[in-house]
Amino acid sequence: MSSSAIVDTLIQNAKIFNNGEAAVVEDIAIADGKIVARGKNLDAEGAARVIDGSGKWLMPGLFDIHTHYDLELEVAPGLPESVRHGTTSVVIANCSLGLAFGNQRSGDIDPIVDCFARVENLPKSLLRSCADKVYWDSPEAYLTHLEQLNLGPNVVTLVPHSMLRIDAMGFDASISRDPSDSELKTMQANLGAALKQGYAGFSTDALPFHYLANQPNCEKTIPTQFAKYEEIKALTQVVRDNGAVWQATPPKDSAINTIKTFLLTSGRLHKRPLRTTVVAALDVANNRKILRLAKLLSRLLNSKFLRGDFHLQALGAPFKVWSDGAITPLSEEIPELRKLNETDMEDRGARLRILNDADYIKAFRAMWLKGKHGWSVARLKRILNMEDYAFNRNLSDMTVEGCPIDNWVGLNMQHLLDRIIAIKRGETLSGCNETEKELINRDFFWISDEADFMLQLLRSFDLDLSWSTVTANRNPETIRELLMNPLLMPGFNDCGAHLTNMAFYDVNLRSLKLASSGGDKDVSYMVKRLSKDAADLFGVKGGTINVGDVADLILVDPQALANYDGEAKVIRQFRAEYNHDQLVNRSDGVVPLVMIAGNVAWEHDDFSSQFGKKPMGRLLRAVAH
Repeated sequence: MSSSAIVDTLIQNAKIFNNGEAAVVEDIAIADGKIVARGKNLDAEGAARVIDGSGKWLMPGLFDIHTHYDLELEVAPGLPESVRHGTTSVVIANCSLGLAFGNQRSGDIDPIVDCFARVENLPKSLLRSCADKVYWDSPEAYLTHLEQLNLGPNVVTLVPHSMLRIDAMGFDASISRDPSDSELKTMQANLGAALKQGYAGFSTDALPFHYLANQPNCEKTIPTQFAKYEEIKALTQVVRDNGAVWQATPPKDSAINTIKTFLLTSGRLHKRPLRTTVVAALDVANNRKILRLAKLLSRLLNSKFLRGDFHLQALGAPFKVWSDGAITPLSEEIPELRKLNETDMEDRGARLRILNDADYIKAFRAMWLKGKHGWSVARLKRILNMEDYAFNRNLSDMTVEGCPIDNWVGLNMQHLLDRIIAIKRGETLSGCNETEKELINRDFFWISDEADFMLQLLRSFDLDLSWSTVTANRNPETIRELLMNPLLMPGFNDCGAHLTNMAFYDVNLRSLKLASSGGDKDVSYMVKRLSKDAADLFGVKGGTINVGDVADLILVDPQALANYDGEAKVIRQFRAEYNHDQLVNRSDGVVPLVMIAGNVAWEHDDFSSQFGKKPMGRLLRAVAH
């Protein structure tokens, strides 16, 4: 760089991690949104601004490959809760849900509300207001819309299968039958056209948690789950032909169907490998065999024999889930808890009627106590950590996070049950006051076991009771092993969904911290996984900081990262954009700088004055198109 060069920003003496290369201390110069020079001791004379990067890591902005930000983009396109943690690119329209086909309303049918409300635990009022503003009705027009937003991070979008199905078949047909030959051909044609326009791929879903939110369909799953194998095969062939990516979730309860479905990645069986990314590789606490099967499946599908291109996503954090009463995504797996989730969030009376129904009480008690007493197959499965449900029913693993009775906050449910029983007996306990005694004598006088206890908690407090549990990824060493596995991909953060149930906005940073225990070599590997490898998986440009690249980059303070505890930095705040609370993370001090296309988005633990007011990120269309 000559002394006469005009440079917008010069970052000096940072340790640069880029594309898996050995770390090197260099300067980096940025002009007109791009990197114009890299090297040691670059001339600072022509730089409008010089930033001292000494002691900091400089790396490409990080990718979040599994988000549900489709709705938040419409109300807060800056996506601040990801950007502040160093994420500069996000993939949307995962798990078959998105806005590519508009609001798809017809008469009283409102698919955005119906499909998103329970799957992503978003308020119906927010969903309706977003649907009201949707003016486009085609995948091509949606891309144009995204390009007009004041994007914070870059956006990569997929074609969502549920919406593709609704578009071709109509809503009622999409949740009741197979497509006709002409409907399937319409889906194939629309999918192919969207991929040619720059959509990065296609998303489907088969997890047993995803149900519709409006009557009379509350007992039905979202449209993608009505697709049989032949439909999935026909549509993924279009994805294969276009060199795009397929995002999927496994039919968890059927190992045979899982293997059959994901053999679609095989180049040996289908002439060409299909890039496939799947949620998720988790070390589930009450069923350890799931992780072993996941790793075995990855080795098998990517073997030289099958020639697959298969990437299970691994979460770089404990899988900690918060519940407001019974409202939590994991509840959807269990019929007795799902019944409560079928009600509107605001309808406490409906949940109370269910909880007081004699038949429901009997069913709930049977579910809650299953495998906990006596000798049975269910008992044996529980002892061997091979239970059928991901939902954790161990009281000692459930912690009260919020409750009108202050004395209960911070207790696990077993300690709380023991406390209630002791106070019922007349024992004097520390901190017990008249309010607590009165509540226990009024509401809990009748309980005889833990099933009664849980029923009464839900009756007494409903959504005012917030509790958390870690259902998977309890061991940091196991999490690190998964993240460093070259057959897996860091991902599955679910940002933008489950407003008060999950807080994984900072997981890219947590992944970096876990990798850093292996030194610079492992940090370099993880940076590549979170940037260039993610860009390659979704077929878009980005993920490097070479001369000529768009200047999407971040600084990380390694000392602050080493001291960072993501589990301790979760807070519940009110988001005006949602008119609702949200669980978020705070990693202040860890990421001193975030630049997107050369624009400062985040610096010194605050957003820049232009963030959210002008476009910084851009729509990343698939490279082939």
